[in-house]
Amino acid sequence: MTAVVDLTTAPRTGTRRKLGRGRIATGLVLIIAALYFLLPVAASVEFSLRGVHDTHDLSTWENLFGQPGFLDNLITSLELAAGTVVITLVLMVPTTAWVHLRLPRLRRLIEAICVLPLVIPAVVLANGVLVAFRGGPSWITGTPVILALEYVVLALPFTYRTLDAGLSAIPLTTLVEAGRNLGASWLTVLLRVIVPNLRTSILNASILSAAMVLGEFTIANLLLMNTLPVWTVQAGQQDGEVATAASMLILIVTWALLLLMSVFGQRGARRTGRSR
Repeated sequence: MTAVVDLTTAPRTGTRRKLGRGRIATGLVLIIAALYFLLPVAASVEFSLRGVHDTHDLSTWENLFGQPGFLDNLITSLELAAGTVVITLVLMVPTTAWVHLRLPRLRRLIEAICVLPLVIPAVVLANGVLVAFRGGPSWITGTPVILALEYVVLALPFTYRTLDAGLSAIPLTTLVEAGRNLGASWLTVLLRVIVPNLRTSILNASILSAAMVLGEFTIANLLLMNTLPVWTVQAGQQDGEVATAASMLILIVTWALLLLMSVFGQRGARRTGRSR
């Protein structure tokens, strides 16, 4: 009996030891990664709170909103984020739904095309937009509208993948056929059937696109547009503490948007589980 007990308990003990070592290694990797990302953020926050005589106060943050050009560029970035989200959703929601319904064999090709902005350098994208709209109306080429159109291209990977996952999770064909059999037009089906079932996906795509716009610097700088990231870099040449505070503000807003996306995603998953 003892031999049998030893033979059955030995493998379990070895498995537990391996699991314990794996958990310890995973924990160490996560701790190192957290320190790698959080230490620079903590140092930046500390630097933005420095006052005179090695004290710490909120004077830099209080003066941030009074800096010349800060509010104007902040408003411009928020307008660009809103415009990018609206244009992207108007283009991608019906397009993605149509691909799922009528062209399922082209999903791989559409996905590959939408991922291209991730691998094409920003300089190439900026020059491509300038060439495409050369000789176009001045209200596009000479305004932030051209930057919004550029951001629509950059938002394609996030938007398509999010909407594609949302559409794959619902019985799209059944819902559309039911709406059409009841006499609803394609526009009615889109607005009253498809969009309500994609609320979480649309919200996630909107948040990802807005976060991307609020932190984008390269293309805005190449197109000579004044946005909050461009203002932050320019301000850093004169006052490092103000620039650091502005960078932390962008980071806080971006994290808040991502946290909001996570919260709504969990709520959507709970609702889906209850409905099932």
